[in-house]
Amino acid sequence: MELADHFFRHESGRLVAALTRVFGVHQLALAEDVAQHAFCRALEVWRLRGVPESPAAWLLTTAKNRALDVLRRQRTESGLAPEVARRWGGEAELTSALEDAFMPGAIRDEQLRMMLSCCPPTLPTGVQLTLILNVLCGFGAAEIASALLASRAAIEKRITRGKRALARRGELFDLSDADFEARLGTVQRALYLLFNEGYHGASTTSAVRPELCEEAIRLTALLAEHPPSASPTTHALLALMCLSAARLPARLTAGGGLLPWAEQDRSAWDQRLLAEGLRHFELSAAGRELSPFHVEAAIAVTHASAPSHELTDWSAITALYDRLLELAPSPVIGLGRAMAVAERDGPARGLKELLELPGRERLAASPFHSAALGELELRLGNEAAAGEHFRVALSRARSEVERQYLRKRLPLASH
Repeated sequence: MELADHFFRHESGRLVAALTRVFGVHQLALAEDVAQHAFCRALEVWRLRGVPESPAAWLLTTAKNRALDVLRRQRTESGLAPEVARRWGGEAELTSALEDAFMPGAIRDEQLRMMLSCCPPTLPTGVQLTLILNVLCGFGAAEIASALLASRAAIEKRITRGKRALARRGELFDLSDADFEARLGTVQRALYLLFNEGYHGASTTSAVRPELCEEAIRLTALLAEHPPSASPTTHALLALMCLSAARLPARLTAGGGLLPWAEQDRSAWDQRLLAEGLRHFELSAAGRELSPFHVEAAIAVTHASAPSHELTDWSAITALYDRLLELAPSPVIGLGRAMAVAERDGPARGLKELLELPGRERLAASPFHSAALGELELRLGNEAAAGEHFRVALSRARSEVERQYLRKRLPLASH
């Protein structure tokens, strides 16, 4: 049953979306219970009989039958009978409506509506991310707490707050609502943050959380499949995710440690994801939109097209970072630009950029700025200064994987 965790997580959002259409968003907990029942039933049956030829279809049928049983039971309960009769009518109408709710197109649309419903501009970003991970990705409170570096109690409060907001709305977001564009932008930002949590977040157990990257790609692809949300910005975001995720196999050692960018084996890159990323990058060029995602994707394309680290077009990358800073100024982007300048003009120029980086105090809680200073001082032969910076970075490391990487840099700086 190695299939279980990975497969059930993918299916969770589909089942809950379909079941929410059946029961209504005010009964989201019931939809989640029915989905959970289908998963538990699968574990019981598949352990005895083996995994069926089409496990996804098996789960959908089991959930649909369970939902029908629940609705029939509600029809006999005096308090719920009028509501069930009003929504579904007789037995024939109920059965037909359930069949419609579990059609592939309906499930896709309901997932999209659920995603947009999880990201109202009035909810803080942390609550939006928590809702997406819980409702659409099937993550439990403990998993979300680990992924987002929060306590389980805080995550449980976010889940409760978010689901109350959904229930107050009374129904899922309508794809024809006037504020679709504003809501879409919020969803795109939330999925970008979700991907970044997986790609270089602060997990205490792993340098990379591929399951978070995978879920972000899956949900962004869902946006790209639906014409109203398949904007150039959506395609740019999906291109950025695919191109970045393609490099993950080369980013880690066999033991799970971090590898410096220059030492990574490009032959290990995922060619399927690279091709998919390039395809979406081409689609992102339609229209007149130019978002920060477009520029970040262009940087990723430049890296992907280079035969080696040394032969990368660092001038082009520096120019793209200049444009990105105009669109979305931040010290993190400035740090990336400074390292590109170091590759183009030498470590002394890059070091000057890092020391004069606007807003660098906002990076004080992370190891990145100090580690970058250490790397450039090391390239200049200033081993004592490099060692000081690496020790500061080590004190700010967010995981054992980061600490191991920085400890390896320290001896280099101590020679």
